[in-house]
Order: sequence, then structure tokens, then C-alpha cells
Amino acid sequence: MVEGSELKKIRPNSRVYQRYYLLDAGLQALCWEPSKKESDKARISLSSIREVRTGRNTETFRTSGVYDQISEDCAFSIIYGDIYESLDLVANSAEVANIWVIGLRYLMQYGKHTLDMLASSQNSLRLGWLEQLFSSAANQDTRRDMTEGIHLELAIKLIQGVNPGVNSGKVEHRFKELQRLRERMCELTIDNGSGLEDYSENKKLTARNERVTKQEFVEVFHDFCTRPEIYFLLVQFSSNKEFLDTKDLMRFIEAEQGMAQVSEETSMKLIQAHEPSEKGREQGYLSLDGFTSYLTSAECHLFDQEHSIICQDMTQPLSHYYINSSHNTYLIEDQFRGPSDISGYIRALKMGCRCVELDVWDGADEEPLVCTGHSLSPPLLLHCVLEAIGRFAFAASEYPLILCVENHCSLRQQKVMWQHLMRILGERLYTDPPDEEASYLPSPHALRHRILLKGKKLVPSSDGEDGEVSEEDEGAEMCQKIKAVNSGGAAPGGSEKDTVQKIVITSSPSSVPPKRFQLLKELSDLVNLCQSVTFIDFPTSSKSQKPWEVCSFHESLAVRLASENPGDFVNHNKHFLSRVYPNPMRIDSSNMNPQDLWKCGCQIVSMNFQTAGLMMDLNTAWFRQNGNCGYVLRPAIMRQEVSYFSADTRDTVPGVSPQLLHVKVISGQNLPKPKGSGAKGDVVDPYVYVEIHGIPADCTERRTRTVSQNGDNPIFDESFEFQINLPELAMVRFVVLDDDFIGDEFIGQYTIPLECLQPGYRHVPLQSLTGEELPHAKLFVHVALTNRRGGGKPHKRGLSVRKARKGRDYTALRDLGIRAVDEVFKMAAPLLREATDLRGNMQMVQASRAVMELSDGIHDKILHIQTTAMEFHEKLQSLGTKEGLKGSKVSRAVERFSWNITILKGQADLLKHAKAEVLENMKQVHDAALAGNLTKERAGLRRASSQTRRGPNEKLAMSTRGQSA
Repeated sequence: MVEGSELKKIRPNSRVYQRYYLLDAGLQALCWEPSKKESDKARISLSSIREVRTGRNTETFRTSGVYDQISEDCAFSIIYGDIYESLDLVANSAEVANIWVIGLRYLMQYGKHTLDMLASSQNSLRLGWLEQLFSSAANQDTRRDMTEGIHLELAIKLIQGVNPGVNSGKVEHRFKELQRLRERMCELTIDNGSGLEDYSENKKLTARNERVTKQEFVEVFHDFCTRPEIYFLLVQFSSNKEFLDTKDLMRFIEAEQGMAQVSEETSMKLIQAHEPSEKGREQGYLSLDGFTSYLTSAECHLFDQEHSIICQDMTQPLSHYYINSSHNTYLIEDQFRGPSDISGYIRALKMGCRCVELDVWDGADEEPLVCTGHSLSPPLLLHCVLEAIGRFAFAASEYPLILCVENHCSLRQQKVMWQHLMRILGERLYTDPPDEEASYLPSPHALRHRILLKGKKLVPSSDGEDGEVSEEDEGAEMCQKIKAVNSGGAAPGGSEKDTVQKIVITSSPSSVPPKRFQLLKELSDLVNLCQSVTFIDFPTSSKSQKPWEVCSFHESLAVRLASENPGDFVNHNKHFLSRVYPNPMRIDSSNMNPQDLWKCGCQIVSMNFQTAGLMMDLNTAWFRQNGNCGYVLRPAIMRQEVSYFSADTRDTVPGVSPQLLHVKVISGQNLPKPKGSGAKGDVVDPYVYVEIHGIPADCTERRTRTVSQNGDNPIFDESFEFQINLPELAMVRFVVLDDDFIGDEFIGQYTIPLECLQPGYRHVPLQSLTGEELPHAKLFVHVALTNRRGGGKPHKRGLSVRKARKGRDYTALRDLGIRAVDEVFKMAAPLLREATDLRGNMQMVQASRAVMELSDGIHDKILHIQTTAMEFHEKLQSLGTKEGLKGSKVSRAVERFSWNITILKGQADLLKHAKAEVLENMKQVHDAALAGNLTKERAGLRRASSQTRRGPNEKLAMSTRGQSA
């Protein structure tokens, strides 16, 4: 910026002027030339700049005749002066525009002094540490001779020790560049007539082979290990602008990182762990390099480590959990011709999968086989599959493993199957018959280290003979797609002719009734808590389905039910396990979107684990939130007996307070060239998508601009805000792409449940297409959540962001048309309005007292009305009939009753959490007041004497500086 740039100046009359803009040497003003104006008029004082605005977002731009010819990424405006004039500029590239925007913003916010500190290492902790590091390396350099410095290779290793992601080739190139500069200086010395003695000394320096001087090492270290965005963050919280002392660091980790009960001792422990200089550790100072080490450590990972272990209640019924599930686990490629392999089971089980699938067919030599019928995929021996399952069943989780057995065997080979199961899995098989009186399944905790078989069950017969059951054949429909294929294989145990005949016979499964087959009683006895039954409709299931009976839904049917009967589907899954399997037409093993089914409460959504991509990213990330144990507790609104939730909601959820998520994408580090990229060189043009996945009301995405030709440390510096209406079902996904002229190419991604986000300044480790972590590739972001509820961690809300004020919405209760019940609910209306007002005003300190004093009474009254209303629950049908309601009107009354109960319970819970949040906020205000030397004297609060007054960074922790950051 001091050297200057050619920029186009846009005038209101649509004229465009080419001007040369630069900062003056003192960094006090923006100047431009050539100009007919006097020099004092061709400048803008930095102190007069009010705003630096990106894009074509001023009246001058909008009314300009060249508006459509200007790139949004290259345009920016400087708003300045008392009357807010605008200087509207267009750079030759987005990168140049970004340099000016970020540079001017930082100068406005932090001033010249911070840049002076950044440009110089003199008299700093860093310089002393680097000199010591260099000297130590020089003493240990075994290749050291009489020449000065250390070996180039050793210098590169020292820099990579601090910044492991830096490219060694780039570091070497920079060292060679400095050495060539030194050589040219030597030549200039000769040309200027220096003595032979000076020339000889300089020549000795430049002639050294593969050596690096201390001065060169410090300069290159500064180039590759200084991240400006972290330096300016340090300056923001530092009271001396060079390092963070224990109090500075304490304020940062409490106000921004969301930690509770922080002390100077906490800060000192972090300094001892991350500060590289001995002097810094002794004096309790965290230098820029120590601060960078802290921010890139596991402590500042975006993923909350509380979720890396089991953190949810595991004692609820099995149907209350999402269960990590695999489809056709034995396949490792496509569904028709691809190979089968035992490694599919091992990989899935190691990933925390708790439901795997076995399609079992008759094989040669009386050995049952596992494979997909009607396909050309090679089979596996059943006993080999079971042995692998037996070894790895509980490698990643102690909670129950469900084996979905699709049985196509003859009685003879069913006997062999039963023998293998008993011999290999033995006592781990759950064989207890279900409790006929139970209304729910046992919990995952009660079923630890047990293996459950899902399959067909014999209906008890009077003669005790083996009976018939209908066959499950999920793959039969695939034959519609492949019957024209020139098949080259046979069904297990049959000939090629048999295969073709079977394909033709089952080509239209929708019109052919399910085949029936003989089921071995001993095998039937192993199926208890997961008995397969056919889904007819929701009323039938409500009347006759048992808690231990499981319906399997074809993907298309499940999606249709989610669309046409979203409320019924959610209610069905409160009591019964539902399994959804992919459309058999997905021959390429592509995956459905699991959230389309999770939002209906479907517990078992079977995924093709072998197929990487967005859908598996969502599935893998989702099950990480509970210690990767394969079970995730569903949202309370999907579990409560009487509650209202519709899976297709496109608005706020009754009884759930929306959260505002603020995400600032600051920068990227060590972004690799996309795998398989056709572009030449190693340069990338990255940009970032921030995606929200959840219920329809929450699904959205935003993208940053593209940073041209910078994968090492691109600065994005863009903020986004999202309203999350059902936080418990939301996920955030960061996707980094290369803006290649041929097409966008994938660089990396990271997906995380909203519940696992840590607030504050965090690093996001990027993963490849196949889920492996990309070495040293990260995003640096700032995250803040408002209105965070529950989870035992209200202190992680992130105090640096406030919710914008808007008109207050009051959720209305609904009339049932049943007078006695409606009268009860009407009593709650004023209480709900009062509760909403209390929560809405609680950010005001004066209103906090009202929340603390009144919330308990309102909470108890609301719960009392809820309890009174619930006394009518069992009698709703008969009460509705007495009031003259019939058919759909009765159903509507029941639905509205659930809605009202949900509102009452939700508002009571929100009020309870509001009180807890107010108490936490007041505690932080109190602690911050003590830290800021605020004392209470007579008339009120006043600052302590000027002798003890601290700088601006000692203000209350509840300042909104994170918002401007």
C-alpha cells in the first residue's frame, strides 16, 4: 500500500479515471496522483475514514453507467469526512482490492503502531528466542565448518518445526533469493570502489555453499511464521501491543473462547504450554508465536472435546436414538458388479457403525453365503463374515450391535447359519424374549455388549412345526434396472440360467406378492427385540404394532411419507424403530440424504459407507457428537409422548428458541492443490462455502469471495449470520473449493453438528473427499452463538455477539373445539406472554433482576396448567365426540392438543434456561468489574484512581469487540 497501486476511480457522472493511489510514508493518509488538485486536496486523512465498504455498494456505483462492467470482487469504497463522502475505486484484481480493504480496516482499528511492531522483530521476545534457537542449531550442526551460519537444510527444518505446513521448496527459494540479493550488493560494493579487503569479506559470505546467516534466518522465519490476522488479534487484547500477559490472556479465553471460571493461573498454564521463549515463560508473557501455537492447538479446535466421549443419557429406550447404520455392508463398490469384501464390515464397525446388513443365500458345500441376490457381486462365506463381526463388534462402541439378516436360505442351510451364529457369537447374542407388558424397548445401556438380530419371526403355531414367513428381498427391485444387462454370473448356489429366470420373475415386485419361505424355529428364536414386520399405514401401526417390531421403509416410500404425513411419521417413531434402506436403483452405491429421514425421527438410516461425499460427511459428523458410539439421542420434541413437531416445518419450531449463529471465515492455511487437478503449477484460487444442514427452515449456504493465487494463507475476512430454528438437528459444513476457470474443484471440507461447536477463535481441520484429514490444511474462523440453550454448558454461548432487536413474536395456543380443555389452555395465554417478555428483555441489566425474581413463579404456573391439561389426554376422543366432533376434526383436535402441550413445556424450559443464563451473565459482569478495577462507592460505580487505571482492553468482558472483529 505504501508502494501504491493503479486503481480506477468511478465518478457520479459515470466517468472513470485511472489514478495511482498510495499511503504516505507516515501511514497517516491516502494520497493519489496525478491530479490537477493541490497536493493537500489529493489526500484523505486515515482518521477521517468512517468505513471501508466492499463491492458495488454506494449510490455512485449503483447509478454508474459502467456498473455492469465492474467486478463485484474488485470494487470497494472509502466513506470519509463529516458528510460521509465516498471514494469509489476498482482494482485490477480481487487480490489487490482485498489488500486495500483489509489494510485500511486494520489501520482504522489498530493504528500505525501495530504495523510498526509487525514489521520489526527488534527488542521483542521473538528476536531473543530466534537468536537462541539459531545459536543452539549452529552448535549442533555436525556439518559446520569455518563458514558463518547453519546449513540450509537445517534452517528449513527449524522453520517447519514452527510452521509444519510450510512448503520446504518455497522456504528454500526464499533463502536463495536473499542470498542472490546479498551477492548483488557485493557486486555493487566493487562497482562503488570498495577496498579489496571489503570485497574479500563479502565474497566469503556469498561464496558459502548452502549456508544461512542469522539475519537471513530471522527474515525468512518472519516471512513464513507470521500470520497477520493472529497478530492483529493479539494487539486487540494486549495491553502493550507486543505480547499477552496473564490478565490479557485471561480476558481473551473468557470473553471470546467461552471458558468459565478462568483465573490467572489458567493463563499461566497455557503460557507454560505454548510460549516458546524461556523469557516469556519466566515472566508470564505469551508472544505472537506462543499465541499462534495456542490458537492452532487441540484446545482451540472447532470441535468441542466434551463430545469426544459419551456425553448423552444412554438409559432411554432404544427407539429414542439415531443409530449409525450401514447398507449392504459387504459391498465395497457398486451394488451390481462391484467386489464384496470382509473389510467392509471391519471398516464400518471401526467407524462406530451399530447396524450392519447380511443378505444370506444358499451356497455350495452346505455353506451359506453373504451377497446381494440378483447381482454379479462375488459372495462371501457367512462364517468368515461372522468371525470378522465377532472380532470387531465392540471395537469402537460397547453399545448394542444390530445384525439385519435378510434370510434367503433353505431349511438345511438355515440350520448351518444358526450353528455359525451360536458358535461364533454365542453368549453375546440377545436371546431373551420381549416383555409383552413393556411399552418401550430396553435402553442402549441395558444392552451393552449384546448383539441383536433383526429379521423375520415365526408366529407361534399350535402344532409346533416350522412355519412359513414372507421373504424380505430389498434388492429385488434392482432387477427392473438390470434385467436387460447381459449377466455373466449366477445366483448363489444356482446356474446362469437360474439367475436370468429369477431376474425376470421378480422384475415387478410391486405387482408380485412377497414370496413365502420356511423359517427354522431355532433361527426365529434368536430374533427378539428387532422383529421385521411389513408397514401398512400409520393407523394400523398405532393400533397393532409392538415396540419390538421394526418396519423397513424403501427410501422413496419414506421420503413420500415424510412429505405427506410428517407429523404422523414423527409420532410413529416415538414408539417404534424405523429402518430406511436406499433405493435399489442406486446401483452406483450413491447415498440418500440422511437428514431427510432423521427429521422424521427415523432411527436407522442405512448408508453405503463405501461411497464418500456430502451424505457420508453428514452421517459421519452426526455420530461424532456422542463419543462416536453409534447412538445419538434424538431431539426431545421427537421423544416426548405428547408434543407437536412437523418434519417439513419451514418456520420456527414451537417451544424451541431459535439460535443465531455468527460465523466469520478469517483465513485459510496450507490449502493443497485439488487432487487430480488439471491446472498447472501448485497455485490455488480458494473460496469457502458455509452450509447449514437441518430441517427445511434451516437449510442454507453462503460463500466467501475468491482469493487469487494463494493457498498458503489466504485472507477471506467475511462474516455470515444464520438463524437456526432446531439447533439439535442442525449441522454446519465448511467446504473449500478452487475457483478454477474450468470448473470448481474440491479442496477440503469439515462437517460438525451445531451442538459440538466451540465459540470463539477456532481452527477447522480440513478433510479430503474420502474423510482423511489433510495434513496441516485448516481454516481460521470466529464463531458465536446467541440464545444457546441447555446441554449443561450455557457458559459457551459466546458473549461477544448480541441479537439484533426486532418485533416480539408471541406463540399462540390453538383451540381444540373441546370447551373444557380450551378453558384450561386459555389460562396460560397471559403467562406465556409474560414469560416471552422476560426472556426478551433479559439482556438489559435492570430486567435481569425481574427474570431472577419472577421466573420461578411463572414457570411453576405454566407447568401446573400443563399438568391439568394432561388429565384430559386419555379422554380426548370421547370428549370430542360429546362436543360433536367427527373424523378429521377429532384428529385435528388431538394434533392441536399436542401443539399446546409442546408450547407450554417449551416455554417453561426456555424460562428456566433464561434464569440460568442471567445468573451466568451477572456472574461474568461481576468478575469483569473486579478485573477492570470497578468498585462500588456510595452513589454508585466509579473507576478506581488514575494510578491504577488500565488501558481500553481492561473493559468489561461483555464488550462487543468480537462483533467488530
